[in-house]
Amino acid sequence: MAWTQSDLDTIDQRIAEGVKRVTYADGRTIEYQSLDHMMAARKVILSQISIAAAQGAGMVRRRLAAVKSGF
Repeated sequence: MAWTQSDLDTIDQRIAEGVKRVTYADGRTIEYQSLDHMMAARKVILSQISIAAAQGAGMVRRRLAAVKSGF
């Protein structure tokens, strides 16, 4: 699922209201067990939105491993 800014705004609003049931833009409704679970979901949504924005702007992260020979 692709998260949207609307989804982030929705979960932020529910956290502020203290409501554990969230209905996202695609119609899915999730009832979280606790505020900690909601905060974890918020972090996932925010990171996915940030990654999508960076890729859309032409920014790509790559990791290269550095290794040393045993000789």
